[in-house]
Amino acid sequence: MTDSFAAVPLQWVGPIRITGNTVNEEVSVPLATFESPLWPSTGRGARVSRQTRDGIVATLVDERMTRSILLVADNAEASHRAVRQLAAEFAQLQAITAESSRFAQLIGLHHQIAGNLLFLRFEFSTADAAGHNMVTLACDHLMDHIVTAVPGVRYGSISGNYCADKKATAVNGILGRGKNVVTELLLPRDLVEDELHTTAADVAALNLRKNLIGTQLAGGIRSANAHYANMLLAFYLATGQDAANIVEGSQGLTHTEDRDGDLYFSCTLPNIIVGTTGSAKNTGFAAENLGRLGCHADREPGANARRLAVLAAATVLCGELSLMAAQTNPGELMRAHLKSERQPVTH
Repeated sequence: MTDSFAAVPLQWVGPIRITGNTVNEEVSVPLATFESPLWPSTGRGARVSRQTRDGIVATLVDERMTRSILLVADNAEASHRAVRQLAAEFAQLQAITAESSRFAQLIGLHHQIAGNLLFLRFEFSTADAAGHNMVTLACDHLMDHIVTAVPGVRYGSISGNYCADKKATAVNGILGRGKNVVTELLLPRDLVEDELHTTAADVAALNLRKNLIGTQLAGGIRSANAHYANMLLAFYLATGQDAANIVEGSQGLTHTEDRDGDLYFSCTLPNIIVGTTGSAKNTGFAAENLGRLGCHADREPGANARRLAVLAAATVLCGELSLMAAQTNPGELMRAHLKSERQPVTH
């Protein structure tokens, strides 16, 4: 059996003007997708960002990768005793984690008790790696220690779904998984009207009715946005990420305000899971694209991954802004798709 590769069309979009606590420059980004309207749509958001003084202000507010383990206890009381013991011995758990990896650092621990089942959610810093394997290896070491040193508990599973990896859950939005990035853009009235062909009032009203109320009626979980998944998937595929992490990655919040005709537009993404090393990121097209993005530079551990997360978040805002503006105008969305995706009939 020979290896084969699925080719996905890729285009570079931008540049996007980005400022904030991680990136302060104009950067073009790669998007790999079969949804061809995504390129010009995200490009329109990028073009708008370059016409403002600060562009997209991206603030990285937190970062942590998680893995939960499942322990089977004698009873709930034994689970409770175990939690108290582990909290008191947190420094020892950090030392055990450090023995498993040069870069893994244990930074947090949460728990849930359900009957005689104990779920422990460990949070780690993983430097420039996304960290899936790193945190699992660390949890293997931690599990070995816990079942030996803590009375009344035994192995249940190395993954207890309280992580929560590649699932739509409330816990990730509340506690965070991966990089938490907030992006903001303030657009003057004339720019909204001339470039986006809409008004701040119309965008703000649509965001309330569609993203907030519509998602609430649909039963959305920690999510209120139009299509974060589109930009994230295209960005993840282009940079060698685990594409399935768009499940939690797309759980984000779009917030808009009409400020006397000017449009305040913000996207909050608490679960961006990206890395710049490991897996397929050091060779082939992914390495080439990461290098062009400036994410294979000689920086302190973790800085390249933080840069990549901010670029992903800024890309999401560009696409979200453009789509929201289009949907304030009857027929604009469909016209864009027909123009980009309809091929002429040949005989």
